[in-house]
Amino acid sequence: MIEGLFLKNRDRIIRYYQGTDNGELAARLIDLADSTAKGRPYAVSEFVSPGAVQIGETIQAHVPSLVLRTSGGYEGAERVKLAFVSVDYDGPVDFGITACKLSWDDRYRLLGHRDVLGSLMSLGIDRGRFGDIIMQDAGAVLLAETPLVPYLQQNFTKIAMVPITIEEIPLSDIAPRQEKVKEIKTTVASLRLDAIVSSGFGISRTKAADAVKGERVQVNWQPAKGPSQEVRQGDVISLRGKGRMELAENYRNVAKKVEPAFC
Repeated sequence: MIEGLFLKNRDRIIRYYQGTDNGELAARLIDLADSTAKGRPYAVSEFVSPGAVQIGETIQAHVPSLVLRTSGGYEGAERVKLAFVSVDYDGPVDFGITACKLSWDDRYRLLGHRDVLGSLMSLGIDRGRFGDIIMQDAGAVLLAETPLVPYLQQNFTKIAMVPITIEEIPLSDIAPRQEKVKEIKTTVASLRLDAIVSSGFGISRTKAADAVKGERVQVNWQPAKGPSQEVRQGDVISLRGKGRMELAENYRNVAKKVEPAFC
């Protein structure tokens, strides 16, 4: 029975993801899946990081009567919503995502992703309520949950003291995401995180270790555990302000560097 399956595996799944600081998110996603298994056609999550998709896949694997779908509002979105959908439901899934065009005077082109994100967070808006922030010339596109939009239109009026305007635009107006990728071939003494960050981002080993200790480094979208953390092929490593890289072939010590993300 579905209920028995959840009772048997719920705690085990949560305990596993608590080791990556995702225990609470795993519990919320299990509750969503449970609500669909008990009769809802589908249930949709908040916006989550790419690493959280694996949690959804783990849950779905335990419940064959559900299908997992994702959407971030446009093709290639990084932050997405997860939907647990009943296999018996063949209708559309409303992810409740709206695209907002943010515009400001083009004399303030130095406004960046961090400015937009910081201004949103200063309003007390939970990170799960909005997705990618796509920077453009003299503006940005913000993917947000639809019920949040009226609040943004009333209260999100400035970014770093610069007045902005907000306009809803069709999701279809957003071009698919295109990552800029540069392959870096390098030899490292070990697969310690500080050694990989140093080689991949072209900084000293000491600065790499300091970045890890300063909580500026993530591995697979989770806070790094420490400079000595071992990484492996397929791991995605990000350094705040520098971008992101993927360890493509650890036996050849090849890293793939990706430009800063839209998150």
